[in-house]
Amino acid sequence: MSYLNMSEEKLIPVVVELNTLLADYNVYYQKMRNFHWNVLGENFFDLHIKFEELYTDARTKIDEIAERILTLRYHPMSKMSDYLEASAVKEVSPLKTDKAMVKEILNDHKIILAQMSKVIEKAGSAKDEGTIDLIGAYIRELEKSSWMLNAWSKKSSDHLKSTIIES
Repeated sequence: MSYLNMSEEKLIPVVVELNTLLADYNVYYQKMRNFHWNVLGENFFDLHIKFEELYTDARTKIDEIAERILTLRYHPMSKMSDYLEASAVKEVSPLKTDKAMVKEILNDHKIILAQMSKVIEKAGSAKDEGTIDLIGAYIRELEKSSWMLNAWSKKSSDHLKSTIIES
């Protein structure tokens, strides 16, 4: 019995993009753990905690994305070799400076946000409101984390855009 009121053929592209996002998040998750374990320097305490926060959040999202794929009545990708092949997020050496780690994370966020946009686009075509709702919340959260990491990487003398937009 089908409990979904969506076209099977329109769901396939949604599942493909969700599986790619699942792959991205799995590679990202492991990268965050590596950075968490290997960060050094004067920013150790701040970043050690932040990286743990990021990988804990990624772990939750991995489970939710896989469960969404199952809800759509498909099997989620689940082999690490498949994740590494499908993901645009790439493994890197954890032997980086703290600032290089944050730069790498911000680049990964850009990749993941782009993949989320692809999911939203395909879900819109399929009228898959559940996926749109799930991923829309993820976009908001990841943009906020990116803003915070970007702010951390700036000098206190740096400024945002110098104009204030008023109504």
